[in-house]
Amino acid sequence: MFIIVKHINNHKIMATTKWVIDPMHSEVQFKIKHLVISTVTGSFRKFDGEVITESDDFQDSEIDFSLDVDSIDTTQEARDQHLKSAEFFDAEQFPKISFKSTSLKKVSGEEYKLNGDLTIKGVTKPVTLDVEFGGSAADFYGQTKAGFAITGKINRKEFGLTWDGVTEAGSIVVGEDVKLIINAQFTKQA
Repeated sequence: MFIIVKHINNHKIMATTKWVIDPMHSEVQFKIKHLVISTVTGSFRKFDGEVITESDDFQDSEIDFSLDVDSIDTTQEARDQHLKSAEFFDAEQFPKISFKSTSLKKVSGEEYKLNGDLTIKGVTKPVTLDVEFGGSAADFYGQTKAGFAITGKINRKEFGLTWDGVTEAGSIVVGEDVKLIINAQFTKQA
């Protein structure tokens, strides 16, 4: 077990455990309205994350997470290239989207509220996400895993993603609200 013990004036203050993202059993998706009549789903294929916790229920954990913008995948190469361009994410200048928690609080049962700072395209804003803790279990190799389902919604324009298009009929091409869906499995460090 990977444990960090903090000491102040030779007094043991707390023991913490580090968990790292298991990318083979995790996914990061987003959904956004297209022409206001349908939804486009995309994902990020490359991401990193870790959780530092003091308790088995993960309350008050410290969470750091980042996405590789160049790994965006909407199943349409031309759209992906447009999203990576300066008109949207500007992957060349801003290669990462990052999140750092400020609090994780249990609401009831397995439901939590996760607050933190989300940085997209150089703009940092506070966000609140809903978290469902799926529990923890040992895998075939004796590693302890913990699973989480994280959902939320952000307004893309608040993060500098301001590109707009309007059809000849006056329909908005891309909606402003982006739904986030993250299923994350973390591995306890031994």
